[in-house]
Amino acid sequence: MAGILVRMENVVTAPALTPERIAVVIPALNEALRIRDVVEGALRHCPNVIVIDDGSDDGTATALAGLPVTVLRHARRMGKGAGLRDGFAEALRRGFDAVIAMDGDGQHSGDDIPRLLATGNRFRGWIVIGARLRKRANQPRHRRLANRFGDWGIAWGTGYQVADSQSGQRLYPADVCRLGCSGMPGEDFVFEAQILMSAAQQLGTRCVSVPIEARYNQIHGAPDFRPSHFRPLRDLWRITSHIVLQCVRRGGLWEVHKRVRQHPPVIDDPSGEFAGVQARPQAR
Repeated sequence: MAGILVRMENVVTAPALTPERIAVVIPALNEALRIRDVVEGALRHCPNVIVIDDGSDDGTATALAGLPVTVLRHARRMGKGAGLRDGFAEALRRGFDAVIAMDGDGQHSGDDIPRLLATGNRFRGWIVIGARLRKRANQPRHRRLANRFGDWGIAWGTGYQVADSQSGQRLYPADVCRLGCSGMPGEDFVFEAQILMSAAQQLGTRCVSVPIEARYNQIHGAPDFRPSHFRPLRDLWRITSHIVLQCVRRGGLWEVHKRVRQHPPVIDDPSGEFAGVQARPQAR
C-alpha cells in the first residue's frame, strides 16, 4: 500500500479530543448475537455510546439491557445512512466534538478507538478511517478487490485517494456530522461514500487512514454469525454509479484525474509499515 506517512509538527491550539468529548455511534440491524460485546468493548474506551437499532426483529435492543448506553430505535428498517444520521444528530444535540462510528457486527474492535482518537488529535478537522491493512489475508479475495474498486471510485468524488474508503470505522469531526445531517443525498451504504465526497467538496476536509486489523473472517466467516449486510456487487454498483453521475455533472474530469494522481492516500502509521513516502504537510 503506497501512501504518505505524515508526521504532524504543527502546534494544535484547539482543545484535545478526549473520550469524554466524543460519542461512539453504532448502527445495528439484527445484531443480537454480537451487539453486547461490541458495545462493552466501546464502553471500555468511551463512556458515550449511542446505538441505533434499525428496526431489528431479533432482540438487538434487549441484548443491551443494563448497559449505560443510549438506544434510538427505528420502527422499521431505514438503512445505515439513516442510522448514522440519527446518531450524528444525537451526538451534536449533546454537544460532542466528534463521533466515532462502528459497525454492530463485531467487525470493528473497540480497542482501536484510542488509535483513531490519537490520530484525530494529530490531524484536527480530518476524517479518520480505520483502514483494514493489517492481516488482510483475513478478508476474502473478492472483498479486497471490491474495496480497491471502491477506493478508485471514491477518489474521483473527493479529488484525493483514500486507503480503505469502504471501512465503516471512522472518526467524524462535528462539522462533518453537521453536514451529514443537513439533507446531504445518499442512503444506506451510499451515505458513507457521499459524506466523504461532500466533506471534501464543501468543507475541504481530507481523510487520513489508520492501519487496523482486518477481522472479517473472525466475524462473517464464522458459521454461527450472520453474513454481512454489504453486498459487493449490488452496493458497489450503487455507490459507484452515484459517484460517476456526480462527477459527470460537475465536469472537469481530466483535472480531477490529475488531482487524484497527485494526492496519494495519507496514512498515519509511525512504524512506516504501510507508507512509501514521508512528508510534512501543513495541518488543517
